[in-house]
Formats: sequence, structure tokens, C-alpha cells
Amino acid sequence: MEMLFIASAERGKGLGKQLLERAERDEKVERVTVNEQNPQAIGFYEHMGFSVYKRTDLDEQGNPYPLLYMCR
Repeated sequence: MEMLFIASAERGKGLGKQLLERAERDEKVERVTVNEQNPQAIGFYEHMGFSVYKRTDLDEQGNPYPLLYMCR
């Protein structure tokens, strides 16, 4: 899964967990890609049992946004 966004006002209500669980169940998502500059997202995925297995200095379009690739 490459992107999952929850509006700031809706965070902390379990929506991210529900969406991730549904993506895992219905779409067989096993890996996520996270912008390294987004510590809140990294913390969420770590809380959900994911860990980093790969890091890149650039995003997939070649822009200077480091990405973390995470899996369980």
C-alpha cells in the first residue's frame, strides 16, 4: 500500500486501523511505503506491527523525499 491518509480531525478514532485491516484482508496488503519525514505515520505502522525493511533517499518519482518500506 502506498498511501493512506486520515484527516487530522478524524485521527485517533480507529479509522486508520480499520482501513489497514480491510486492505490486508480484502487486497492482501502486506507492505506499506511511508515518507520518512512523517513520524506520525511511521509510529502508526509500527504500532500496527510493521517494521522497516528498506529505505531510499528518493521517492518513486526521483524527488528528494526519503521513503521507508515496511512489512510485518
